[in-house]
Amino acid sequence: MIQIDALPAFSDNYLWLLQDDATRCCAVVDPGDAAPVLAWLESHPGWKLTDILVTHHHHDHIGGVARLKEATGARVLGPAQEKIPARDEALGDGDTVQVLGLAFRVIEVPGHTLGHIAYYHGDVARPLLFCGDTLFAAGCGRLFEGTPEQMHHSLSRLAALPAATQVFCTHEYTLSNLRFAKAVEPGNHATSNRFDEVTRLREQGGISLPSTIALELATNPFLRVAETSVKQMADERAGRDNPTPAEVFATLRAWKDQF
Repeated sequence: MIQIDALPAFSDNYLWLLQDDATRCCAVVDPGDAAPVLAWLESHPGWKLTDILVTHHHHDHIGGVARLKEATGARVLGPAQEKIPARDEALGDGDTVQVLGLAFRVIEVPGHTLGHIAYYHGDVARPLLFCGDTLFAAGCGRLFEGTPEQMHHSLSRLAALPAATQVFCTHEYTLSNLRFAKAVEPGNHATSNRFDEVTRLREQGGISLPSTIALELATNPFLRVAETSVKQMADERAGRDNPTPAEVFATLRAWKDQF
């Protein structure tokens, strides 16, 4: 069984550390800062960092890659369409990589950036998704490079994964995202209950991740753009009919940017 822990970085980033106790090997996802990973390795003698998985090129996801590569010799995996420092393997849609004995399928998810990828491990007992800044708990990433249509398509691909899939995104944005989700769907009891639960969790110093695809389908407005309640609110916000789910998404994303 692979253990997965969050190493906090910056103000709200999580670096996900995957650990295989049998081999004492570990891997890290999106190390924007090398220091938390190096500190963990120093406090766990005998462990070796073998792999660095990168989802996209933003500095808070790649800033520590070169230093970690130099310090550990770890293999660097990253999107083929983006400039990733010290990258050993350039990955595209449908590629499969082995990390700590687990097979991860690469899913291209443009929107936040044009070359953004996610890593999906489809084990029936414990499916895992590392999705960077594409799908957040109760939200999604800003559109820095892609179009609303691209991001809607990317999110739809992730939403189609098994309901039990654990979602490991890279920022602690859940409470602010849920405030927006409540504004979009004030009558959604699942969203209200999740907001209360996450509020208590954060007050106690806990983290709100990982989520699951099932929970996102129930509470994340960006995955619920085909729901009548979400479309009606988007139409009211836009002052016009949004005839397609992608246009509902675009209205919601523009609203969230100003929320």
